[in-house]
Amino acid sequence: MPMEITLVPARFLTLIAHLVIVIIIFWSRENSVRACLPLDYTDEEYRSEDTRLVVGLSVTLGLFAIELLGFFSGVSLFNNNQALLSIGCHASGCVALLFFLFEQWTCSIYWWILAFCSVMPALYEIILFIVVCGFKRKPL
Repeated sequence: MPMEITLVPARFLTLIAHLVIVIIIFWSRENSVRACLPLDYTDEEYRSEDTRLVVGLSVTLGLFAIELLGFFSGVSLFNNNQALLSIGCHASGCVALLFFLFEQWTCSIYWWILAFCSVMPALYEIILFIVVCGFKRKPL
């Protein structure tokens, strides 16, 4: 079976799995926020950590929108490099976020997961979009 035929569904499935886990964390963030705080915390500390986590999750959802836009528009649908990067990052992101959720890791770890598992494939997607859509200078 050609590699393109297997990479496209694998990329889609890992991307959607990572998205579902982020949405689950977004809906049940109360436990994750409490895991980030000391045993005796104030309401102000809780609101501050909750806001930080909401910002991180919102940025992640925005990056998913960029990747899904590039994927469904066909800009990077059959790009093997993007597919392999996306599969690796999103599969790692799924595993890391499951540990974040079940082991109740601190919220600062979420930013590392965001950087390595969501920002990298989204940046590559943006670069591909710029190159493919012809935002290069036209020759004279």
